[in-house]
Amino acid sequence: MSTTTVPTDATVEAGAPVLLAVSYLRVSTREQAERGGTEEGFSIPAQREANARKADELGARVVREFVDAGESARSADRDGLKEMLAFIAASRVTFCIVHKLDRLARNRSDDVKIHEALLAAGVTLVSATESIDQTPSGMLVHGIMSSIAEFYSRNLATEVTKGLTQKLAQGGTPMRAPVGYLNVRRTDEQGREIRTVEVDPERAPLIRWAFETYAKGETSVPGLLRDLTARGLTTVPSPKRPSKPLGKNTLYKLLTNPYYAGVIRYKGALHPGAHAPLIEPALFDQVQSLLKARNARMTRHVQHAHHLKGLLHCGSCGSRMLLDFATNPRGTTYAYFICSGRAAKKTTCTRRAVPVQVAERLVEDSYASITISEDDYQHLAAEVDAAFDEQSAGRNQEFADLTANRARLEAESDKLLAAHFADAIDLSTLKRHQDRIRAGLADIEQRLSEHDEHHSGARAFLHDSLRLLTDAHRAYAHSDDGNRRLANQAFYTRLEISEDEQLRPRLAEPFNTIISEARGGREAKREHSTSTDVACSRKTLWVELGGFEPPAFSLRTRRATNCAIAPCFSASLSLAASPDRPQTQGAYSPTAWGLNWATFPKDIDSSASTTSSAGLSAVGTAGAAATTGAERSMVRTVRGNRGCDT
Repeated sequence: MSTTTVPTDATVEAGAPVLLAVSYLRVSTREQAERGGTEEGFSIPAQREANARKADELGARVVREFVDAGESARSADRDGLKEMLAFIAASRVTFCIVHKLDRLARNRSDDVKIHEALLAAGVTLVSATESIDQTPSGMLVHGIMSSIAEFYSRNLATEVTKGLTQKLAQGGTPMRAPVGYLNVRRTDEQGREIRTVEVDPERAPLIRWAFETYAKGETSVPGLLRDLTARGLTTVPSPKRPSKPLGKNTLYKLLTNPYYAGVIRYKGALHPGAHAPLIEPALFDQVQSLLKARNARMTRHVQHAHHLKGLLHCGSCGSRMLLDFATNPRGTTYAYFICSGRAAKKTTCTRRAVPVQVAERLVEDSYASITISEDDYQHLAAEVDAAFDEQSAGRNQEFADLTANRARLEAESDKLLAAHFADAIDLSTLKRHQDRIRAGLADIEQRLSEHDEHHSGARAFLHDSLRLLTDAHRAYAHSDDGNRRLANQAFYTRLEISEDEQLRPRLAEPFNTIISEARGGREAKREHSTSTDVACSRKTLWVELGGFEPPAFSLRTRRATNCAIAPCFSASLSLAASPDRPQTQGAYSPTAWGLNWATFPKDIDSSASTTSSAGLSAVGTAGAAATTGAERSMVRTVRGNRGCDT
């Protein structure tokens, strides 16, 4: 918007009454305002000349000019219009001159309000090209022209929407192409202008690298942004906006945009695009799984004051426990975990503060209770493999059908090409059928890939989870604070400290089911091997070695609560077949979940651990968040395979 004050005309005769007028000019788009390489384009100067001639006819002098360049008249929220109305209300203006009524408003409601404001200020609205005045016929013409302007605007919007919908149906891009692509205009052989999208040779490799790097699970969005900025990724410059590095929100939108996988998201719906994809759909899905998993568990790459901060809960009221510090008169500072419900007086909780050292010991000791033996690992791993093999046998027919359908489409493609070379079909028909066949083959390839990943990925996931549990306590004890925090987020869904300073952990899946079945198997084996056991009677220990008093959590003995025979490890190894499980190797593989336990000290005997320091990877936040009810179903499927009494 610009405002111009017009100098006084020296030719006005002395003593003659001078009528004052304002001139209002408007164009709808920035392109119109910059057309021809000039500051105002072509339309605004033409409107100015027409308004000046009309002012001369009225014997008036234009004292102020108001311009809205690139503003739509469907809304009255325009800087130039609002400034003009304020100026008119504060000055003695007789006329408001516009080139056409649609320059002032393309909405009947806004037209009425603007006209009422002009009349209230004693100003007459004048059109340079239309006969409107305050007479009945002039008011009729005014109403008709205003309605026509509104109809034109609404009808144009409808036609544009219809055109964009048709373009979208043909795979075209109905909006500005994202970073990595360029909007291109070219002319075909018939002289028609074609607007299309092409791959940006400068930025496309960086976009592809960004997806591949993030899919490895070894970096965060801010970290990826720093790497991309260092590599020189910037936005595409425009006439008004120079090129600049991407922001964090822009990069996040980029990583979640299916356009790079060949799919156009428009008004919330997904449509197949005709543009060349930069990445494979499987890679895009893998990135989405990692993003959703990290968001679900609120994983942030920040420095925490303590690795247990934000993870502990009060066992009395369920409130989160906060890290607090107290200093004694001698200046010594002690760290405690306190109940946030009691501190904020939101609950009636009365639990005492827990020293940080006590909380650390309780959590570390909990890993000793979830560590399984090598025999348990071998036995459970064998049952996992057996369950997967049984499930895979039932899906062989589906795999065979997909393979046969792929061969049929490939043969059809060869026949179409031969028919085209024989002039039996034209080029457009060939392209149409090839697009259909290409889409069908892509769908089949994706299903075949998912069929393989469905089993190999989930099988590897459970094997990795089992292997982690064989060395969980030692690995946690020798990890740094950052990896301890990630381990706690992966293995547990909740850590509660009771009033008597006992930890009540809630294991995440699949670890919860694995530990339950491993303990149940040991109990069942012990009871079946005891010859003195009779029906409704047991010779198992109901009292801890420490007597009837509650033992410390770190006591390495079996508790009475573990004496019952656990359900047999059978009802469910269907994790891989679950539809809500992310079907990507990156989501299944713990090494891509963001947690690699630190390399252990060299002086520790490597033979004491079943997991090498270089290969030890734990389930990180992304993996834990991606674990669904399917894992629980999967891990339990093996129950009937033990042959235990139920």
